[in-house]
Order: sequence, then structure tokens, then C-alpha cells
Amino acid sequence: MNDEWLESDGLGGFASGTASGFRTRRYHGLLLCALNPPQDRRLLVQGFVAWLETSHGRAELWPQAYAGGYRREADAVVESFSSEPWPTWRLRAQFGSGSAAVEIPLEIELFVPQGRPALALHFRLLEERKEAVRLCVRPLISGRDFHALHHENPAFCWTAQRQGELVRFTPYPSAPAIQSLSNAHFEPAPDWYRRFWYAEEAARGLDDTEDLASPGVLELELEHDKRELWWLLQGEVSGALAVPMDGASTFVQLLRRGELERRRSLTEPLDRAAQAYLVRRGEGKTVIAGYPWFGDWGRDTFIALRGLCLARGDFDTARAILCEWAGAVSQGMLPNRFSDSAREAPEYNSVDAALWFVVTSQELMAAAQLAAADRQLLEAAVLEIVRGYLAGTRYGIGPDQDGLLQAGAPGAQLTWMDAKVGDWVVTPRRGKPVEVQALWLNALACAARIDGRLEALRERARLAFCRRFWNPERRMLFDVIDVEGASGSVDAACRPNQIFAAGGLPLSLLPSEQARAVVDAVERELWTPLGLRTLERHHHDYQPHYAGNPRSRDGAYHQGTVWPWLLGAFVEAWVKVRGGSSEAKQQARTRFVAPLREHLGHAGLGHVSEIAEAEAPHTPRGCPFQAWSLGELLRLERVVLAP
Repeated sequence: MNDEWLESDGLGGFASGTASGFRTRRYHGLLLCALNPPQDRRLLVQGFVAWLETSHGRAELWPQAYAGGYRREADAVVESFSSEPWPTWRLRAQFGSGSAAVEIPLEIELFVPQGRPALALHFRLLEERKEAVRLCVRPLISGRDFHALHHENPAFCWTAQRQGELVRFTPYPSAPAIQSLSNAHFEPAPDWYRRFWYAEEAARGLDDTEDLASPGVLELELEHDKRELWWLLQGEVSGALAVPMDGASTFVQLLRRGELERRRSLTEPLDRAAQAYLVRRGEGKTVIAGYPWFGDWGRDTFIALRGLCLARGDFDTARAILCEWAGAVSQGMLPNRFSDSAREAPEYNSVDAALWFVVTSQELMAAAQLAAADRQLLEAAVLEIVRGYLAGTRYGIGPDQDGLLQAGAPGAQLTWMDAKVGDWVVTPRRGKPVEVQALWLNALACAARIDGRLEALRERARLAFCRRFWNPERRMLFDVIDVEGASGSVDAACRPNQIFAAGGLPLSLLPSEQARAVVDAVERELWTPLGLRTLERHHHDYQPHYAGNPRSRDGAYHQGTVWPWLLGAFVEAWVKVRGGSSEAKQQARTRFVAPLREHLGHAGLGHVSEIAEAEAPHTPRGCPFQAWSLGELLRLERVVLAP
């Protein structure tokens, strides 16, 4: 019951929690809004304390975990939980014991209306009661930055402004106001709830306790035909729409009806999951790399778009995002990361982000009829990237005499294997990384279709790649050559990066026999049911577990830890080296895709996790909701393995 659910508003805010009801992360909460979507995210309302009062006593409806290992279990048994079409719990509140026991069934559901920084809750008695039943709900509020933790302090503002059924809280002058619309009566009763404990934060070696403020109680007598509490929480941030002062029941029911129709129009759950990552940035859109803690990243965006948009036929969104990014090219590079704060500059610290932009742009231009201006913009960006790399750019990125791309600088982590702890770059991979060459050659091929003069360079680099990266002893590819700039030196570790050169990208670089050998080696050494290991098991740097404090976790991040997103390239290459036959595709669906499909019912419900442990049972770790993991599953099902 610690599987997690996610609701996203399309603006950069979201709500998340667990099926059990316990908040286990600092990021779990009901109302999280972006001040400058998708940046500057604030967690306004973490949760609630709820109970029923009857002549038989009081029954707590929602569990809480406190420091010291104390878990306040609810006096209500969870009979069922479903995340479709949104999180819904069916509870049975229990009063007394034995023959005198009384049980009251109740349903609680919550949903985030698309395009509104809000969350709606619906409490409903499932049967009519003769005796009076009072439902009481206390909101738990902070208004903090979503990465931070909140503690009791004298600055919290308890004032509640009331206009009809609308109650407005402003916890701090720097925090957005919170609008609460409900058909329940609000009774001011300020109080601190102290030392909530977050188990996942403790497991990650981080601060794990928090104090939350509760300005008062929502109270509603549930009787006869009045058996439902309707409650809308909304942040006063960019994108917030008007909320009426009265008519809560009607207003929230209308939101519920509209949201239900929208979700039913997306008949495949993966389509609904995909939309959670496509959020607003300014007047356009961007991709959230993962929930609950990532923002929008360049590399992740371009990889994820292939599945989240292109595979689903959502060419308009892909075009808008790529055209927006096309204007951010600087010295051939694209930002790898936008900060969570709008005040900080983008980070240009990736060798491959711009190359992934080229791959995805080429696939969009091949699949969709674009306006001439959009096509020209993307083609100009492709040429600017390739020419910028040819001229040499930041971090020593530039072509060598053999036409291959070298990259690296002290203290920099430029590839997707980018873990860094202080000054320790865990996998520096300085020199010529194998997947960077595959991306570079794909980019040169794309650019050569626009400017034919680049074709000779592409062919020279391809021949150099085939000659220099093949490891005849292990019948696979080297992970890096010319390591640390030392000509002829190699890193022979078996890593998954080689799969991108053996059929995992549109342009395959190897002769068929070598490509089959590489795919076989990757399958033998790295494949798991949840993705590819990042390092072979007998290597001296191999880390079988991803756990502990940040240093321990980052030290294992790319040293064995499994990444589901890599299955996209692996399965694509696996099918290609078998001739792309229908039989090969069917085998791939059964062997490789089915386990990912099964994973959708665990960890982040309806989504694919960021990473998993290297050893069985391959416990999911990291972000439970990851854009490129889900995107690659979509791409496999609808493009690579399509009939």
C-alpha cells in the first residue's frame, strides 16, 4: 500500500501521495503550485487530518506517521484503492468492538482539474444513517518551497478571511494565498501538528521531520440526502481561475464531471499518464523530467518527446516544444537543465542534449507536415548545433582529426551518466564516449541532408568509429576511447551506452554481425526485467544496491543501477538485428515489454520508475514517475514494435 499516485495540473503543479495514505516524502502533498510554471514550486497544503464523530465515539479516517516510529493508524479499514480515473479510497470506519461494533462505509476521492492549480476532494457516506454523523477535516498547511521542510515558527499567519463558503489563508507574505471552497462550515481553531515523519527521506539520508499548521476545522453534518463533502483547494498563482464564494457542491461537481469526461476521452491509461509530464512554460510547453522532484531538463525532454508526443501523434506539442528550444542554442549547445528558480541561469553542461534535439527534430520533420517557417527554424537549429560542435565549444567539446567528437573538462560530467558528489565526478568518461559518437553521427547524417558538404565528414567519422570502437576480444564496443585525452587508451567496461551504436538510434553504425554481437553481449551482461544495468556485474566498480545517503546513492547511480529508459534503444536494436520480423517483435513484446507493463501496477501507479536496483528483485528506486521511462515504453509499443 506504499505504491504512489500522481495527479498533475498541466501547469507545473501536482499532487502526490501513497495508496496507504501515509506521506512518506517531503514532496507528498495535496496542493503544490508553481509560481512561474513550471518553476518556483511551493507546497501549500500537505494533507489533512479527518475523523467521524457519532454517538458511538470518534473514528480517525486518515493515518499519520510521526517521529520516533509512531504511526497513528486510522480507525478505518481501507477496503479498496484505485488510481483510475483518479485516486479513490473506500474505507470502513469502525467504532467499538465485538457485538457492539458499528461500521460506517465512506469513500474519499481526489483529483486535479486540468489547467487549474487546484485540487478537489470528495468525501461521501456510502449508506444512509439514522443517527447523526459529523465529518471533520483539518487542512495541514505550510506554503514552503517544495524541496524544503517546514517547522513551527511565530511568523505563520493564522488569519482566515471568509466570504460565504470561500475561506482564504495566507500562511506567509512570500507564499501564495490558499483558497478553500467547501460546503462544510469552517471553524477557526489554530494549532500546530508537530514532527510528522517521512520514511523515504530517512531512507535517503535526508532530514525527515516536519511541523505543519492547521488554521481550523471543516465540519459537516452528514444526514439523509446530505451525505457528501465537496472541497476545492486552489493556489492564488499564475493560471488560477476564479473561484465562486458560494455553491461549492455545484462548482466542484461541475469540475469533476468535466475532468471525468476529459479522462474518458483518453481511453488508454498510458496516454493519460503521458499528459502529466507535458506542462506549461510561459506561453508554451515543456516536459517535467520526473515527479516528484525533477524540473525540465534538456536531454530528458528530447528523449521523452519521442514517446510522450511523437509516438502518440501529438505533433503540435512536440513542434511547439522543439521550436521553443531551437531558440536556446548557444555555441552549438542546448541547456541541460533549467533551475527550479527562475532567477538562476540555465546550465549548459551536457555534450549530448543538443544531439538528442537533432534526433528528435529529425523524427518530427519526417513524421509531420510542418509549416515552412517551423521546418526552417528546426533545420537552422540543427545546422547551428553541428557547426557549433565543429568549431569547438564549451568543456573541450569538438571534433578530433578522425572526425569523432571528443569532450571533457576537469570536474565536469557531460554525458547522461552525470552523477557528481562535491568534486567527485563518479563516471567522468572524458574522451570519446561511445553513445556520444552514435548521436554525433546521427546528427551529421541529419545535417548532411540539409547541407550536403557534411556528408564526407560523416562517412570519415563512421569509418573511424567502426575501426576504433570494436573490441575484438570481448566482441562488443569500448565504452570510451582516447580516455582522458590519451590517444589509443580505452575503457573496455561493458555498459549499455554501446546499444545506441548497434541499432538503438535511427542510424545503425556497425556491420550486421558486429551489431548482433553487441546486442547479445548487452542482453547477456546487462538486461533485467526493468531495464539495463549501467555496468556489468563482475566489474570492480559495480554497485549492486542503490541506497543510503546522497553520496552512496550517487556512487551507485550509474555503476550498476538499472534504468528502464534504456530498454527503448535495446529492444529497438534487438529487433533490428533479427531483421525486424513480426516474430521478433512478438518475442520482444513478451520478453521485454511485458515486465514493464506489469511494473505499471507498482511503485508509481500507472507510470514507469526512474531506476531500479541492479540485483533481483530489482526494487524500484529514484523518482517513481519518470518521463523518459514512460516515453520509451510508449515508443516501443506504438513505433518500434508496431505491426
